[in-house]
Amino acid sequence: MKWLTSLFSKREEKEDIDPMKKYLIVGLGNIGAEYVNTRHNIGFKIVDRIAQQEGASFETAKLGAMAKVSVKGRTLFLLKPNTYMNLSGKAIKYWLDQEKIPLENLLVITDDLNLPFGTIRIKGKGSDGGHNGLKSTQQLLNTADYARFRFGISDDFKKGKQVDYVLGEWDAEETAKLSERLDMSSEAVKSFALAGLGNTMSNFNGK
Repeated sequence: MKWLTSLFSKREEKEDIDPMKKYLIVGLGNIGAEYVNTRHNIGFKIVDRIAQQEGASFETAKLGAMAKVSVKGRTLFLLKPNTYMNLSGKAIKYWLDQEKIPLENLLVITDDLNLPFGTIRIKGKGSDGGHNGLKSTQQLLNTADYARFRFGISDDFKKGKQVDYVLGEWDAEETAKLSERLDMSSEAVKSFALAGLGNTMSNFNGK
């Protein structure tokens, strides 16, 4: 009977959360040990840092790994899709529908070659910029009107070496600065939930 009571209490807890106070924070990346410290996996790194700060852990869920944290009355669902980058939208759409989270409460975190290392740029909508994760998300959601968080990885690579660079690991100089940048990114994500998109853009873009 304990498991039955637990099941119903979980359902009641889920139903009791105001949908407008629920947020889906998606860190994009590729699963597998060989990708853990690559530039392309910065999305995973950022949601990992948030979970670490809030004392939460990721558990295997449908189409990804999920951690749930509560920040000042807001519930953040931290998602790391396991679909690989070019099918990220499948996991995002599933969890938006599953948790009945409004589209305006979605934030997708990606790497960006067009920004200097560690630079943050948050926007409420835009093109996929050639990023396969954003391309998949736009296709599955049938809109480009969702918030995205771009983390600069710079474009310091030789012609023809873009894939090697993106899927390569952080160099020593980047690694030394990465922890501070992850903390700043975590603050920005929490601000998105607590202060809204506009204030977060004003306070964090370009930092």
